[in-house]
Amino acid sequence: MLILGVVLVAGAVVLFILQPLIKGIHASLEREDDELTETEARKRVALLALRDVEYDFLAGKLDEEDYRSMKSRLTAEALAALEADEVARAGGGVVAADDIEAEIANLRYGLRSGFSCPACAFTNGEGSRFCSACGLSLGERVAT
Repeated sequence: MLILGVVLVAGAVVLFILQPLIKGIHASLEREDDELTETEARKRVALLALRDVEYDFLAGKLDEEDYRSMKSRLTAEALAALEADEVARAGGGVVAADDIEAEIANLRYGLRSGFSCPACAFTNGEGSRFCSACGLSLGERVAT
């Protein structure tokens, strides 16, 4: 009876391990849009660690000397991670002048045609009744 139980448990473990092969499930080799990049993950970890140090100090778990040393180190790490993330998002930090000119031309067209939101300056598509960014009715005017 004991041997039968061991064999059944071993068989269940083997089937559990081989399940992805049996079902044909495979891991994608391409990065998904919602997946964090290395620089985004570094930024998130650094900011969370900085937040945790603040909470620990306010809760009385850290004395002021430890708090200041940890905060300065984590702040430097967070700034480095933020800069690395900005460089990665900008494609290596080089922005083409043509891209900037195209964005300016797009904004000017939106302002002339009346499709730019008066609240957030988002350029909406033709025929839009509401801003796609902030939801403001494009017929309304914002009080300044």
